[in-house]
Amino acid sequence: MLRWLWLAAAVLALDQAAKLAAERWIAPRAPIEVLPFLNLVFTYNTGAAFSFLAGAGGWQRWLFLVLAFAVSAGLALWLRRLRRDERLTAGGIALVVGGALGNAVDRIARPGVADFIDLHCCGWHWPAFNLADSALTLGVAALLWSAWRHDRPG
Repeated sequence: MLRWLWLAAAVLALDQAAKLAAERWIAPRAPIEVLPFLNLVFTYNTGAAFSFLAGAGGWQRWLFLVLAFAVSAGLALWLRRLRRDERLTAGGIALVVGGALGNAVDRIARPGVADFIDLHCCGWHWPAFNLADSALTLGVAALLWSAWRHDRPG
């Protein structure tokens, strides 16, 4: 099932291309309205989800890098052991690996994780995120759905 790593590579490539474009074409913290509920706004996040540990002084960068590589390696081992009919699980794993590595590349090559998607409604803004974050979320949802479907009686 390692053939599913093409999806992880595609997520990584698309994520990095989108971040490069955002870095070049969006002025930092100057929102561009795309739709009434969607802005593009460029920012770096030195923490994790929802800026967790963003102000921790720098050590968190290395912690999140080690976690991304360790989790990706563990997931690749899991992927290798899957049966051919476990496609939803394989796709979920590949999305998580691609997203984790996309944000890991940022932690190595940029001052922080590049975020540029801003969803908002009624004056409330979701924290800015990127394609890697979206892949991580979809991958975890696929894994949860797969586990729920697989464990149901009947």
